[in-house]
Amino acid sequence: MTNSPTPPKDLVLVGHGMVGQRFLEALTELAEQPGAARWRVTVLAEEPRPAYDRVHLTSFFSGTSAEELSLTPPGFLAEHGIDLRLGDPVAAIDRAAHTVTTASGQVVHYDALVLATGAYPFVPPVPGKDAAGCHVYRTIEDLEAIRADAGTLADAAAGTDGAAGTDGAEQQGRIGVVVGGGLLGLEAAGALTAMGLTTHVVEFAPRLMAIQVDEGGGRLLRRKIEDLGVHVHTGAGTQAILTDDSGRVRAMELSDGRELPADLVIFSAGVRPRDQLARECDLPVGERGGIVVDERCRTSDPHVYAIGECAQAVDGRVYGLVAPGYAMAETAARSLAAEFGAEFSADFAQDSAADFVAEEHGFTGADTSTKLKLLGVDVASFGDAHGAADGAVDVLYSDSRSGIYKKLVIGREGQLLGGVLVGDTDSYGLLRPLAMGGQPLTTPAEQLVLPSGLAPAGNSGGAAALPDEAVICSCHNVSKGEIRAAVHEQDCATVPEVKKCTKAGTGCGSCVRMLGNIVTDELEAAGVSVNKGLCEHFTHSRAELYEIVRVTGITGFAELIDGHGTGEGCDVCKPAVASILASLANGHILDGEQAALQDTNDHFLANLQRNGSYSVVPRIPGGEITPDGLIAIGEIARDFGLYTKITGGQRIDLFGASVDQLPPIWRRLVDAGFESGHAYGKSLRTVKSCVGETWCRFGVQDSVGLAIELELRYRGLRSPHKLKAAVSGCARECAEAQGKDFGVIATSSGWNLYVGGNGGMTPRHADLLAADLDRETLLRTIDRFLMFYIRTADRLERTSVWLERIEGGLEHVRAVVMDDSLGICAELDELMDRHVGTYQDEWAAVLEDPERLRRFASFVNAPGTPDPAVTFVPERGQIRPARPGEDGRILTPALIAGPELEVRTA
Repeated sequence: MTNSPTPPKDLVLVGHGMVGQRFLEALTELAEQPGAARWRVTVLAEEPRPAYDRVHLTSFFSGTSAEELSLTPPGFLAEHGIDLRLGDPVAAIDRAAHTVTTASGQVVHYDALVLATGAYPFVPPVPGKDAAGCHVYRTIEDLEAIRADAGTLADAAAGTDGAAGTDGAEQQGRIGVVVGGGLLGLEAAGALTAMGLTTHVVEFAPRLMAIQVDEGGGRLLRRKIEDLGVHVHTGAGTQAILTDDSGRVRAMELSDGRELPADLVIFSAGVRPRDQLARECDLPVGERGGIVVDERCRTSDPHVYAIGECAQAVDGRVYGLVAPGYAMAETAARSLAAEFGAEFSADFAQDSAADFVAEEHGFTGADTSTKLKLLGVDVASFGDAHGAADGAVDVLYSDSRSGIYKKLVIGREGQLLGGVLVGDTDSYGLLRPLAMGGQPLTTPAEQLVLPSGLAPAGNSGGAAALPDEAVICSCHNVSKGEIRAAVHEQDCATVPEVKKCTKAGTGCGSCVRMLGNIVTDELEAAGVSVNKGLCEHFTHSRAELYEIVRVTGITGFAELIDGHGTGEGCDVCKPAVASILASLANGHILDGEQAALQDTNDHFLANLQRNGSYSVVPRIPGGEITPDGLIAIGEIARDFGLYTKITGGQRIDLFGASVDQLPPIWRRLVDAGFESGHAYGKSLRTVKSCVGETWCRFGVQDSVGLAIELELRYRGLRSPHKLKAAVSGCARECAEAQGKDFGVIATSSGWNLYVGGNGGMTPRHADLLAADLDRETLLRTIDRFLMFYIRTADRLERTSVWLERIEGGLEHVRAVVMDDSLGICAELDELMDRHVGTYQDEWAAVLEDPERLRRFASFVNAPGTPDPAVTFVPERGQIRPARPGEDGRILTPALIAGPELEVRTA
């Protein structure tokens, strides 16, 4: 670290996980405190790599590298003189000699020892648990082994030529079973599903995530998880792992007598403290494990500390979350920075050291609130989630059709004690700090529990409602007051600056949204111009980046971020920039750098479905189709075994295609005269129409002809969000044009143009922009409206939200696009002309390019191998994805419908 007038003493840290790294950071931050001890630090780690982010470990399966998960900043260890020794765990502690001995035989002296050995996965002591194909889910090496095993199974399944036997999904190489339905168990299930295995979760408790959610939340969570194709077995224990003649797992025997076929098993049934080193050197441990520590995180030996999952805190609990671990790390660092200070400075008395520690408080317990996304399902719990407090009452909101469950627990004095959120966790950032504050609510709980679209106007749900004492970041115990102080006293003007100053938002990330609201509120209150940057990598808004790209002619993300941003980008700015580049006609979206920027659906120009297959939606402008076209689509669906459905947007959706099937399906469609319907993109979807004056006795204009013209004009137009449109042939409004982003209704004198409608979760009636327009003026006005929206909207902002947000609203938009109040109409016209002139069908362009075609393979190491996860059975006269129930039956809508649901489909 830094030089000291007296020689530093030796500090040994055993373990270099997330908590260990946080301890090192905290210790180095405190090194300059007056009288703080100076340490020569050695870290002895079992794993072969420095600390990495276990909270986001599952992202390793979606392409995040080990380097990207790393938590150790480049140069950090060297800068502070820390000696990190990887792959050599401590085997024994000699407390009398103050030494530790590693597995390789090295003996290292310590003056202070910190145990951060974490926890190990609990594997039930059942027969067969060590069979080939059984794994745990804890480290990157574990995940690498799982991925390799799943790949081997896929290759084995491909060797059967994909023949479908009577056992359907129970063929070789298709079934993965996760033992445990907690946080990591569901993450493991998501990983197996993503790798193409039919996935089962076996949970001994009566519901998933029993610690975090209550019965109602667990019921909805199970339903949503099952809707994603994961089979859930609750109230069932694992009795044995059954193996084949080669010693590989073939099935799991459950406690209810069932035998569940399995080709791969992941044990994720919780963790246990790694306290063996403490036991062997006679340090006290808890009855259920965990090294006993005091509020300073000291063991019974004043020279030995324990932090994180290996320690039992003074409240008798072993915490398995990162936030309490970080708090323990910081407490131990404060103690060690001061505890032996008197030995380094004659002016630093022992009582001063005690004051130094007490000033920051010791560790007596921690908030165990959690917010996460499991298989795409938002889940959160906070405070007294189960209402254990005496006299507590519940306030509930449950909407099974929308998949939302919210419960707030209210105390005797009207204070918020805790809650459970499933399906909609947007209010977590407000509710958790309110629960931690302990003050009576100033807003009725019934309003707080409602979804944002249903809450009464004026509902106080923002950062302003929180007191300064409210803890915003539980990972690093950062209050709203500290964030405000960082803005006003440390001159932090952006979220990244506040993160660096306070560490808020650098843990699990669930508080970043609330953090941003607080920073914005404080800056605006101080009269400071607020940075509206797209993300931490760009200080520019999306609209500003659009202008930069348009004016400079930049054609790539790297060029844009090098010249106008910082860092390497994120999942916020990359897709946003990809959309900007596409809207300005900068080449095919799967060419070169652009391909890596796309959202999931855009990666394969098709819509990913819940079972891992894709749907294909050809464009059918105006819903008008020839008999030959219908026949062609029918033959393609028949030949590829696709489920077909006529959509609400007057086209035909083909479900159930695997990645490798997409190009041959497209070839058949393109040859039959079809092109991409862009159902996968943030772009124009459809222009719906009635039959108009050609057939309808009420029609006054050719609505079908105009709808076709508009759809062909705006097809492929990339925008901040999807676009839907409609044309009605008369005022009877059969095409529902007033619920669309732009809608046209025929009059006896021309066309009325409506804009800003939305029929989604928060419906909005469109506003009349102009009346009785002729065809030429109508097209020019729509052109300008769309390009002005694309030019000025925020990322993922629908026209309905944009129209209400933009200063001046509808009148301003009318003045811009019809009266040219900003003098930009010529530019808007030119941009639309460029789009129309450069349009190309994305499917056809892929088919013509062998390099683009290489992307479309189910398995990179086995091109052409069909995905074994996609299986089909006849139903209602055609083929559809199979979803076996727990008793082996295929779940039809009638079997799935439950007593809580009015309507539910498979």
